[in-house]
Amino acid sequence: MATTPNETQVRELVRTALLRLAPELAAKPATSSADSQPAAGRPARPVIDASAVAQAAAGSTLDVPPGALVTPLARELALERKITLGAALPRPPVKSAADQTIALGADHGGYGLKEQLKPLLAKLGWQVADCGCHSTESVDYPDYAFIVARMVAEGRARWGIMIDGAGIGSCMTANKVPGVRAAMCYDQATAVNSRAHNHANVLTLGAGLIGPALAQQIVESWLATPFGPDRHAKRVEKIMQIERRFVKRDPQG
Repeated sequence: MATTPNETQVRELVRTALLRLAPELAAKPATSSADSQPAAGRPARPVIDASAVAQAAAGSTLDVPPGALVTPLARELALERKITLGAALPRPPVKSAADQTIALGADHGGYGLKEQLKPLLAKLGWQVADCGCHSTESVDYPDYAFIVARMVAEGRARWGIMIDGAGIGSCMTANKVPGVRAAMCYDQATAVNSRAHNHANVLTLGAGLIGPALAQQIVESWLATPFGPDRHAKRVEKIMQIERRFVKRDPQG
């Protein structure tokens, strides 16, 4: 029977997720609830979330106080809106190759459409990481949806696209991976909405529901639509807060 993680375990999970944002935390041991509170006369450590980034003008520089923590969604939104974060904050190395990479996957039902989308993505200037499958032989969509989602979550690909018969199962699978916001889109309107309102970083398509021409239009609209700021960023941040309440690290993942 699954047990609910205690506060110390939850804090350790959050700390692990934040190590990429603040390398100096790696040298500090996990602390108790009492230790985590600001000492008397010492201000709490500032946190820069997506709402703060959303308020900055696109292409500007956002001043980040020394020692501040920046949430993963805030970093993603800053990159999308070409906002430079203050140099005082330690940042992980920029993976330029990953920034130009799309993880593309499919099951046997989506294999044909996957192959048809490759030339379009290349034409748009993207490097394609083909996550399989590689034929029309029957396979299980969760296997390939997980590969695509994991590449995005780990920063090895900027975006992900996964195709199966209906797009629904792959969307469910991808959304089980922490940090992934997958959306199943069936027209240009849903593609735009998933990006502008929901900050989707993985797109799933149903090859049995849409044809190649519409699929290409959806992909182009999805990639061309920037993340929406202000109220949208605030709502997406709440989605990620819910995820962080339940996330558990799988030692065999």
